[in-house]
Amino acid sequence: MTAPDQRPFTSRHRRWPRLALCGHLLLAAAGPAWAITGDSDKPIHISSRNAQLDRGSQTLVYQGNVRIDQGTLRVIADRMVVEYEADRVVRITATGSPARYQQELEGSQGHVHANARQIVYHTQAESLDLIGAAQLLQHGSELKGEVISYDIEAGRVAARSNDSGPVRMILQPSARQTH
Repeated sequence: MTAPDQRPFTSRHRRWPRLALCGHLLLAAAGPAWAITGDSDKPIHISSRNAQLDRGSQTLVYQGNVRIDQGTLRVIADRMVVEYEADRVVRITATGSPARYQQELEGSQGHVHANARQIVYHTQAESLDLIGAAQLLQHGSELKGEVISYDIEAGRVAARSNDSGPVRMILQPSARQTH
């Protein structure tokens, strides 16, 4: 089985690392952090127990211990659906109990982590949704809610919860520099 042309997937998939920017915007008190810029130039490695391409519905489905690695970026899920049109990826949906995202940040800034039952990346809108018990962590600071939405282009983040509880945020103080 051959997958659709991976070049559009690779170029559009480069936006996944921008979730680290989301961590930066949400958790600004933790200090400046940026994803490692070289990650987007690295090859994408995908492994799973099985994969199925359906040209009719224009989907590529990975199931069972799905893992994507691209440089320092890692996504782990039970299932991942890649939807494409005209050999261009339009949406990537990772689901799990939970689906997990992590990436190393520039310099010695550590890692950003995100967990949710579903992580949806809308490539054309350049937006990301963490859905279901969503959590974003960086430097001990965290944001939790039922849904965390991030508009990458506009740099807007919104979190909302349902009736089961409020949106919660814990901010760690930034490290103070001594002279």
